[in-house]
Amino acid sequence: MPYILAVLGLLAGAIIWMGRARAAADATRELTGVAQDVMAAARRFGFSRKLNLHPVESLEDADVAIAGAGIAFLELGGLPTREQLDRLAVSLQSHLGQSADKAEEALILGRWLVTESGGAAPGLERLTRRLLKLRGAASFQPLMAVLKDVAATARDGKVSARQSEALGEIAVLYRIS
Repeated sequence: MPYILAVLGLLAGAIIWMGRARAAADATRELTGVAQDVMAAARRFGFSRKLNLHPVESLEDADVAIAGAGIAFLELGGLPTREQLDRLAVSLQSHLGQSADKAEEALILGRWLVTESGGAAPGLERLTRRLLKLRGAASFQPLMAVLKDVAATARDGKVSARQSEALGEIAVLYRIS
């Protein structure tokens, strides 16, 4: 009888161990898929990271900067929902003239740039500064159109305090008062 219990215990341990190994393999595949999505988006926009330079400073596409700023602004209001992200993609399509695929890839690359910047607030600051360098004052109108659409997706219909502060910082950056 003790031998049967020992064998059953070993079988149970092996089943649990196999399940954990399978879960780890699934997580690895998912992370690899995310990395491949970012690399594909970067290739499509011609993004190449330069040595000794922050990735945002390597950015040459203003549309990606606007997409990243939109994501960062959205995250300042809390964890974004799928509907909010979809609305952001539609906003990028309508205000920047992007296709659905290009808007999705801009969002993927923009999200990566926000992560590389250390979060939503520093990401938004870096991306808006880079956008100003790339397009100058002409970038203000499309940026604000996208951010207005993002603000319209707020859960209670109002921008958060952090989003309001960010809008103030953007106004100072663009010298709008």
